[in-house]
Amino acid sequence: MVLYMVGLGLGNEEDITVRGLNIVKSADHIFLEAYTSVLGVDRERLEEFYGKPITIADRDMVEQQVEDLVLVPAKTKKVAFLVVGDPVCATTHTDLWLRARQMGIEVEMIHNASIMGAAGACGLQLYNFGHTVSIPFFEENWRPTSFYPKIKFNRQGGMHTLCLLDIKVKEPDFEAMMRGKTKYLPPRFMSVNTAAEQLLEAEQTVAQQAYDGAKTLCVGLARMGQPTQCIRAGTLEELREYDFGGPLHSMIICGDLHDLELEVLKEYLIEGSKFELEHAETQLDEVR
Repeated sequence: MVLYMVGLGLGNEEDITVRGLNIVKSADHIFLEAYTSVLGVDRERLEEFYGKPITIADRDMVEQQVEDLVLVPAKTKKVAFLVVGDPVCATTHTDLWLRARQMGIEVEMIHNASIMGAAGACGLQLYNFGHTVSIPFFEENWRPTSFYPKIKFNRQGGMHTLCLLDIKVKEPDFEAMMRGKTKYLPPRFMSVNTAAEQLLEAEQTVAQQAYDGAKTLCVGLARMGQPTQCIRAGTLEELREYDFGGPLHSMIICGDLHDLELEVLKEYLIEGSKFELEHAETQLDEVR
């Protein structure tokens, strides 16, 4: 019949749209994608609110079993695939849409709020953003800087950069697997602090002056759309030390700042910040 890809928004069980809720209540099968993001409430809260059982679609299922468990049933039944935020903001969901269409399955999208829009809550104007980048966790022997050229490109054009920070959910424990045991590592969610530290390291490594850890204004975002939402502005060095609380976190590296943007950012500036807002318009001279 139909595969419904339903955005849940950013906060809790009540953020679903009326249309999305009606679809979920009438669905034969409901899956919650828990690989690319997580909601501020657990599955039990959602099941109580929707009045329906929900199956968690973890990484293994999304990557290896989605055709048998999600797409094949959608040929004859109504299947709701729930996505934190909006269903078109991750490549994983685009791939699911494409596979469904290739199998002749009708797909309907029910959109909702996502970090791509909520980032504007800090006062930065969305049409002044350039490429969005992902910041992966650095490992001992893997410290990629593929995000660096895009940040530099954005700042050379005066554009802001939204940085999506890595999450690790149900990652295999390879040491346990070598002992013949199936075990998963605890979930990890990158903080603004870790992202700031890695960005500082990337600048030191690449050394093309895409940004300055002591001068460039950045914005840390935490738990956007939730009652405990936190927004703070400061330099990378300052954000590295600030306590943003629990996940999920994101970050913005500012480009050119207009007067209205500056006025709003003043409200979020970390107390005692060394960043001088009145000099913001000359921040990009070096990178240009």
